[in-house]
Amino acid sequence: MSDLAERRGVETEVYQPAEDSLLLADVAVNELAPGARALEVGTGSGVVADRVREAGVDVVASDLNPHACRQARERGVPVARADLVEPFRDGAFDAVLFNPPYLPEDPVAERDDWMEVALTGGETGREVVEAFLDDVARVLAPEGYVLLLVSTLTGVDDVVAYAADRGFSAVALRDESFPFETLTVLKLVR
Repeated sequence: MSDLAERRGVETEVYQPAEDSLLLADVAVNELAPGARALEVGTGSGVVADRVREAGVDVVASDLNPHACRQARERGVPVARADLVEPFRDGAFDAVLFNPPYLPEDPVAERDDWMEVALTGGETGREVVEAFLDDVARVLAPEGYVLLLVSTLTGVDDVVAYAADRGFSAVALRDESFPFETLTVLKLVR
């Protein structure tokens, strides 16, 4: 297989930067202080982690998809193949960033591949977000926080309520509207 064909194959298996990734990256660069310890969960291509790393943040990334891990490493991002925050030690990070799979399931469009994993958040679109919120507090330093991208397709108020039930308060840092959804970056603090 040629390098170009292999690259195109990986790109169809890895979520590539779009408006949601770029929004999270912009907010993260503005929020994180140089030298902060950050984890980007579900890094995909690694673009968000790379941007915050370039801003002087000490960042590590994770992704369940082995193709995404390889692509992030090619960007120079330290990455672990992991399910959400599972392998990381307690209190390790000043911030955790996450652009989760948030689209509600669509049985008609089901693909059964890595892109399906990257895009679909279960029946309501919140299942992956909820699993993340169930465990993320464990890896946060005492003053740590979460930067979480959510969509109106998932139900921002529902995510905020679920986070509140886990001890987080939420502040919307930035919204961007598109014809089919509004994206919001929430800052979650304990």
